[in-house]
Amino acid sequence: MQLLLVEDDDAIAEPLVRGLEREGFTVSRVSTGADAIAHDPVDVILLDLGLPDIDGYEVCRELRTRSTVPIIVITARGDEVDRVIGLELGADDYVVKPFGFRELVARIRAVSRRATLAAPSNGVFTVGPLSVDTRRRRVHVGGEEVVLTRKEFDLLALLAEDPGATRTRDEILERVWDAHWYGPTKTLDVHIASLRKKLGDPTLIETVRGVGFRLRAPG
Repeated sequence: MQLLLVEDDDAIAEPLVRGLEREGFTVSRVSTGADAIAHDPVDVILLDLGLPDIDGYEVCRELRTRSTVPIIVITARGDEVDRVIGLELGADDYVVKPFGFRELVARIRAVSRRATLAAPSNGVFTVGPLSVDTRRRRVHVGGEEVVLTRKEFDLLALLAEDPGATRTRDEILERVWDAHWYGPTKTLDVHIASLRKKLGDPTLIETVRGVGFRLRAPG
């Protein structure tokens, strides 16, 4: 797996690169936001927010407009509002410094696994007028394409795996965000609201009060 580490502090970056390489990862390291944006495609990006040229939030936003590559934010900014901003800009996970190396490795592997969701043999879930193509990561409603963020797509694909089945909030957070997720759960509600708006039919995603959500089954 090829990683890109975006970190300007040598004291943090150099031992982290050595440790990740011992775990079998191929690691490239850059120290500026501009270099991160210009870098060749990789499998996972580890992104520090405190960069010398461009704020990490802006780097995350720009990377997400170009690619669906998993992004793990690594930062000293641990406030809830910082986590929410990072996740809503498209980050897949958020790790606060100081962090445990083993935990970081587990999170890298987790976001990599979630990048490929279970799908039927042709990679397409069809639920009434809704089509979710997990191979091409494209969504259509009534033949019209709907543009989603990475997290919105992963959330919809999870619901589409079993239409009519209720996914609990904990299950969704574990499958789409992280098995050890402890951030604010309201980010899930934000993504559900955005999905309903983009799909053009709020009733496609049903709320099961006190439990979670489900995709409306045909008929």
